[in-house]
Amino acid sequence: MASILAEQLIEFYKTLEPPKLLPKGVAVLFPQQNKSVIEVIEIFFKKYYSDNHPRRIIFGINPGRFGAGVTGINFTAPKQLKELCGIDHPFKEHSELSAEFIYEVLEKYGGVKKFYRDYFITAISPLGYVKDGVNLNYYDDKKLLVAAKPFIVSSIQKQLSFGFKTDYCICIGGAGNFDFFTALNNEYHFFKTIIPLPHPRFILQYRRKQKESYVHQYLSVLCVAE
Repeated sequence: MASILAEQLIEFYKTLEPPKLLPKGVAVLFPQQNKSVIEVIEIFFKKYYSDNHPRRIIFGINPGRFGAGVTGINFTAPKQLKELCGIDHPFKEHSELSAEFIYEVLEKYGGVKKFYRDYFITAISPLGYVKDGVNLNYYDDKKLLVAAKPFIVSSIQKQLSFGFKTDYCICIGGAGNFDFFTALNNEYHFFKTIIPLPHPRFILQYRRKQKESYVHQYLSVLCVAE
């Protein structure tokens, strides 16, 4: 009998091995090394993924210091983890812009339970990167991109082996993320189609007055892909 999705995802995060030979000054954001993060990951996935219902994947860029870099759950800061997912944790109670936007969309989609039954949110690079104390996207440094690519490819392949739908996926992020992922997909043929969406941080920092329009854009994609 096949393992339920929760077990596969927990094992995936427990056994992550970061890229080797990173550029000088670049550090890996690796919260899964923390026992309390692994405990939260186990609770989260057992709560929402203890089945083999087929889901589609949403890809972010890579974890940041105040969201998944703390909780281990993509686009989920400590505030959302406790208040909206109902999971207690030992982390400092704070929020994060991207998590706020995603969970607003999630609630309007039909709530946490419905959303996570239909989708799994991951990242092109499951681990994040920091340079000089600041978040660094995997594609912002050419040497980092070269070092991270084998890790990225292996991570996507492992996750797809869990039975996710591959007719299309959703890619959250600007041109850097979408362009790299499109080229990678052309090389490895992970998905038939990739649907891009703008990054929540960009929306809330530079287009906040148009937030409702972006929420509608997200929902129109999510509901079509349902």
